[in-house]
Parts: sequence; structure tokens; C-alpha cells
Amino acid sequence: MKNFAIGVDLGGTNLRIAAVDEQGTLVEKVTLGTKVSLGRDHVLDDMCAAIEHVLQKYANSATMLGIGIGVPGIIDMQTGLLRESPNLPGWADYPVRAEIERRLKTVVILENDANVAALGEKWLGAARDFDDMAMLTLGTGVGGGLVIHGSIWHGMNGMAGEFGHTTVEPEGHPCKCGNRGCLEQYASATAIVRMTHEAIAANNSSALARAVHSDAEFSAKSLYNLAIQGDEDARRIFRRAGRCLGIVLSTLVNSLNLPIYVIGGGVSSAWEAFAPSIFEELRWRSMVYAATAPPDSLASGQGASSQVEARSGHKTIITRALLGSDAGLYGAARLPMIPEDRR
Repeated sequence: MKNFAIGVDLGGTNLRIAAVDEQGTLVEKVTLGTKVSLGRDHVLDDMCAAIEHVLQKYANSATMLGIGIGVPGIIDMQTGLLRESPNLPGWADYPVRAEIERRLKTVVILENDANVAALGEKWLGAARDFDDMAMLTLGTGVGGGLVIHGSIWHGMNGMAGEFGHTTVEPEGHPCKCGNRGCLEQYASATAIVRMTHEAIAANNSSALARAVHSDAEFSAKSLYNLAIQGDEDARRIFRRAGRCLGIVLSTLVNSLNLPIYVIGGGVSSAWEAFAPSIFEELRWRSMVYAATAPPDSLASGQGASSQVEARSGHKTIITRALLGSDAGLYGAARLPMIPEDRR
């Protein structure tokens, strides 16, 4: 290994640090719990100690190109302030970049976590053959990122790509952002669990209700397991999530006309349960998708065959992410490898 970069994925639950070389090989990864309840200083202490550990391990055998950090929330790209982060309570308007640079005594690149996930999928994942792409990340919330001409598109002040706060139900469930009926309220892991409890309230004697009452750790993954076993209530919830995703993707396809849209995050593991509803909505709502959709046999979302069709026939591809939970790590590590004027 000649050159490497450090990528950091700072989440509300997990803190992960990796060394990645220029070919995209993940050389080393450290995973810690994000102890948010202990305060910012504790989290930053853990992060910086782990970064220094990795740096010391490889400093004598390779050149470190830089440090990229993905953080959930809205970042002021000019100042490095974390303006707002629902997953990091107490961090609002905190100078995250300056504080990390002070501790490590080196320059770091701070970026939104969904943006770095999109960059990771563009570099090594589902969108690696495309210069332009959009990504939706389905996790605790719903994030989004845009890569245009190979670079993250930030918009005017770093807030581009907030697809999770696109309205899908005008009078729908209240969102923490202040709106009602945001995509995040129907397609995130949190929303899926909430909709499960709403279904149980409507019918407390259903098989779904019995499954939830018997599982203290019930989650979106638990609901997916029920869905693939044929539980109609579970399947209906995932169809609703897919419908809402399809509405937003239809708008993106019509507005942006990009070649590929990637869906990642933990909830994407339930692809088989919600993807059919996505494609149904797309074919109905998007004239651009209807004109540029791959043949049905290629629209399964698996990526490889449909991407060949896209390159040769200008087809619109909707597909799952390939890098899983490591997309953000790869994207964060990629940041220092890109010339500053192209980030």
C-alpha cells in the first residue's frame, strides 16, 4: 500500500473508522459504539483516538492522503459547522470540523453522511460506471445525495439532496422537520415500526399484533421477515413504503433525468418487499421513466444487467446499493483523493 486515506462514518449508533487505499481496498476498519449520551467530547475523544491508532499503524509504510468524515445532518460547507443533526442531540451549531482539526492537528474534510454514501456507490458500487447519479439512504431517517459529473452536488449552501423531506402525503404524519407527510415518515426504519403499531391499533387480534407482542426487539427487519413469510399486514406496510418511494423517485426522474438512482441504507435489505411498488408507481407517474425504463426482465433492481442496458440504450436504472453499510466509509475515504476543486 503506497497511499491511503482515512474514512469516518459518524452515526448516531455506530462510529466507524477505516483505512482505504487508492484502489478502494479497505485495509483496516474499527467499529465503536457512538456514546452520544456521554456528550460531544466523549464521542470526539473516541473518534480521534481511533484515527490516531490507524494512522500510527500505517504511517511508516504508506502516505496518508487525508481524512474524510461523514456526519448525519446539515453542514455549513464553508465553516464546517454542524447546523442540525437529529441523530446527534446537542451538536447543533457546533464547529465539528475545527474541533477535530484542532485535536488531530491536520486538515479534515467534513461531509453529510448520505452524500458520502452516494460518493462511495459512485466510486465502487452500483453507480461506478456512471458520472451522474442520485442516492436515497433508508435508515433511521431518509437521506439523499447527488453526484453530478463525478462530484457531490451541494447546492447553494450544502443542503441539496434532502429527499427524505419531500412531501408524499400533504396532510400526512407530522415530521420533525416541521412539515407533514415527508417521505421519511413512510420509508424509514422508524416509520415502518410506527406504521406497524398503527396497524396493530386498528386490529389487535391480527397475526401481526401477536408477532409484535411476542418480540420485545421488534424492528423493521422483523416486519420484513413476516412479509416474506406471507403476512398480508406486513406486506401492505412495505407496499406503502414502496409507493411513497416511487412517488419521490418519479419526481426525481422527471426533474433530473439521471441514468441511475441507487437505494441504500438498512431498510434496502427489504428490497423484495417494497421494490415492486416502486416500479409500479414509476411507470404510472413518470413519463420519463415510462420512456426510458429497461425491459421488465432488467428492472429487478439487481443492477448488473440493467446497467449494461443503460450504457447502451440510455435507460433509467433504479437499483439497490452494493456496498451495504460500508458505502459511507468508502465515500468518506474517497474525499481526500479528489482534487479540492472537484469535491
